Amino acid sequence: MKKFMVLGAAMCVAMAFTGCKSSESAYKKAYEKAKSQEQNTTTNNDDNATQQDAVVAPVETQPVTQAPVVDNYDNEPVRRETVSVVNGSGLKAYSVVVGSFGVKSNAEGLQQRLKNAGYDAQVAYNAGNNMYRVVASTYDSKASAVQSRNQLRATYADAWLLSR
Repeated sequence: MKKFMVLGAAMCVAMAFTGCKSSESAYKKAYEKAKSQEQNTTTNNDDNATQQDAVVAPVETQPVTQAPVVDNYDNEPVRRETVSVVNGSGLKAYSVVVGSFGVKSNAEGLQQRLKNAGYDAQVAYNAGNNMYRVVASTYDSKASAVQSRNQLRATYADAWLLSR
């Protein structure tokens, strides 16, 4: 009985594979039909093109005018915090913060590295959240601070602006 079941299943599988096979002649007929339709549309387009007169508008050249690009620094995000300078010469209206530390010695270590790189780095303390902020540069104008922050982001990706 098992032999008949296995033989019957094998026959069904064989029929399924041979019944779904497409022939080469079917592909050839479809290809020829598509090719003839393409030729008919090309012929119709050629007939229409010869019947219509080509209308060409003259090309007008105009000088290119360049408008000055003005960066809008007013939309840049700025954090407002109350900080006191721990180590440095004092903060102006806008400062670029490159690091925040809970331990003062870590903040002073980054400050020293920035000073060695030529920045007037300072350490400011935020008593509200007990964090030491390492300020790489400080400016009176927001635009200058944004430009400095963008340059510092090459080295310090998380640099941000602090406003007093």
